[in-house]
Amino acid sequence: MSATANRPIYLDNHATTPLDPRVLAAMRPWWEENFANPHSIEHAMGRAAEEAIETARAEIAALIGAEAREIVLTSGATEANNIAIKGAARFAAGQGSERRRIITVATEHKCVLESVRDLAAEGFEPVILPVGADGLLDPEALREALAVPTLLVSVMAVNNEIGVTQDLATLAALAREAGALFHTDAAQASGRIPLDVGIGIDLLSLSGHKLYGPKGIGALYVRRRPRVRLAPLFSGGGQERGLRSGTLPAPLVVGFGTAARIAAAEGRLDAGRIAGQRDRFLQKLRVLVPDLVVNGHAAQRVSGNLNVTFPGDTSAQAIMAAAPGVCVSTGSACSSAAIEPSYVLRAIGLPEDAARKTLRIGFGRFTSPADADRAAAMLGAAWIATTTPHAAPLVSAE
Repeated sequence: MSATANRPIYLDNHATTPLDPRVLAAMRPWWEENFANPHSIEHAMGRAAEEAIETARAEIAALIGAEAREIVLTSGATEANNIAIKGAARFAAGQGSERRRIITVATEHKCVLESVRDLAAEGFEPVILPVGADGLLDPEALREALAVPTLLVSVMAVNNEIGVTQDLATLAALAREAGALFHTDAAQASGRIPLDVGIGIDLLSLSGHKLYGPKGIGALYVRRRPRVRLAPLFSGGGQERGLRSGTLPAPLVVGFGTAARIAAAEGRLDAGRIAGQRDRFLQKLRVLVPDLVVNGHAAQRVSGNLNVTFPGDTSAQAIMAAAPGVCVSTGSACSSAAIEPSYVLRAIGLPEDAARKTLRIGFGRFTSPADADRAAAMLGAAWIATTTPHAAPLVSAE
């Protein structure tokens, strides 16, 4: 959101997006007026809640070119990724499939990498492919890995740190040619780039809070024809085609559906406007920090992303501390008490020292031109203030 009433400028839209006011308005009645369990279809309030969920399911499906009955509602993309990867592997093994190879990419979200690695204990063969310095997977590397009979390929649509967009159509075609299922974690892609499961995607994960919807709700697309079969992760009442038992949270589902509908209608305009804010910000920041480096492919990236490495001897943490009025992130993960450089940045070949000087900056629907200008000035001034004098440019912060 914009920096009003002393509120910081929010530029961390990869971590989460603010709830669109229209989404909140759509959700409110399902908390305050009709709070019924959507599975209590014996009475009118329950049936109304069920109908609202099915409307939302159709809205979510429309965003990715799917059928409503192909959408399995979950608590978020982490759960959806786990169901897709572990569910596909365990179902295939239970059917006697001899395919044991599961392929993914070194820059995937932790939940994908850990899901794939966890399956090694069940007799599967995890294969983690590298990316280039631009963050992209070489299709030839995937082709070579698929020479061994493969059960599943999982490749993220948009990277959550460096924002690069993978060539899903090409990668999905290679997987299909090799007889493997193709899954994509599209949490960072939905609402930001066009998505169409018709290009050969078998499984696709979504998260509500990445497209201006509520936290705690997500979805897994499961292709119906030819049918993809999965084993559920846990037992229960058999909701969501038996793949995800549990009472559905009607307000969250309605909010997710509304956010998806808005994204489908406004996503292209959003992307153009957001790209303009990002480019405006970068131009102004480079006046103050001339040797700033942008990580990831220059053009094949989502519109709102910048992942930048600062020159000199300061750290990203120091810059953030010196600019508390701007909400950005380092792209680093906390391990115990130590801050370790991001594994994504290491995967694209950034030295540890450079990774520690890198910020992830995410622009969104509610970023204004004034936000972009002020944030650039504040981060540039913070870098100047925290860098040794010989490294600071002779430029005014105005």
